[in-house]
Amino acid sequence: MNNIKKIGLTALAGSLVASSVSAATMSVTGSAGMSYTGGDSKATQGQGWTMGDSITFSASGDVNDIGVTLTLELDGDDAAGGATANQQFDNQSIAFDLGDAGSLTFHGHGGSSALGAKDDVMPAAWEEPWDILPSAETNLIGGAGGDNMFVYSYAHDSGITGTVSYVNAADAVTDVSSTSYGIEFTGMEGLTLGYAQQDVEVTTGTKGDESTMYAKYAIGGITVGIQMSENDMESGTDYESTGIGISYQVNDDLTVSYGSHEIEAVGSGNPDQETAAIGISYTMGSLSIGAAVHDGDNITNSSTDANQREKYSLGLTFNF
Repeated sequence: MNNIKKIGLTALAGSLVASSVSAATMSVTGSAGMSYTGGDSKATQGQGWTMGDSITFSASGDVNDIGVTLTLELDGDDAAGGATANQQFDNQSIAFDLGDAGSLTFHGHGGSSALGAKDDVMPAAWEEPWDILPSAETNLIGGAGGDNMFVYSYAHDSGITGTVSYVNAADAVTDVSSTSYGIEFTGMEGLTLGYAQQDVEVTTGTKGDESTMYAKYAIGGITVGIQMSENDMESGTDYESTGIGISYQVNDDLTVSYGSHEIEAVGSGNPDQETAAIGISYTMGSLSIGAAVHDGDNITNSSTDANQREKYSLGLTFNF
């Protein structure tokens, strides 16, 4: 009888363990590309060629009626000695699909705050106007994210999407804990309206209230947009920026665009930083080819000759 009891208990334990395991869908995607940047006579550029590559592993499944997705993106550039050398995980996150209640994502690395995800959403065929110009991002208004950040998002049937992000204080990330809020409306055909805000204090005594609002409208193959941002500092210089963009999708594969971006150092007497870019992109299946020409004046709000820059970029990307 004791042996029968043991067999029964063992079978029951095995069934409980088996029922607690959920099947997951595994997927692997990747991309590889090479690009050339040149045209800036005021900077030492080396040979100009760079390579980009990443492999993303995802596992998705249901756990107690909650959809869970684990994502790891490996970046060979960083591991080979890029800006964050030895950081092999370019992105890593775990997302919880809460059904009608929205979604919650924990970004171990590589996530953007609600404001950071919207720092420049103007239509562009290839790159933002300020993208490859040296130091042009110095005073860009883009919030602050960090490792181990929570992001909650909720989308309503009316076309309104709300996002909240939270990152805990850490000396290497932000001096104080920071929460960012964003809202976007897409309930009218072709129209996108959005607003995002965040209090940022990356280092002690540099607190600023950053915000952005934007509008885009698409009709036919044309998309136009305008975005205005502010950084109101408790002490120090305030900044305001305005970006505009227009893109035209010539056909299913070809897109061209023009964009400009201006940053004003309010009340400083310094000149406005002005950047502009013309871009083009062409897609053939999983292959994308792009090019852009960038021009920048008074970069970092300085009128010195070294801060007048012109650059161009060419890129080739494979997705698989």
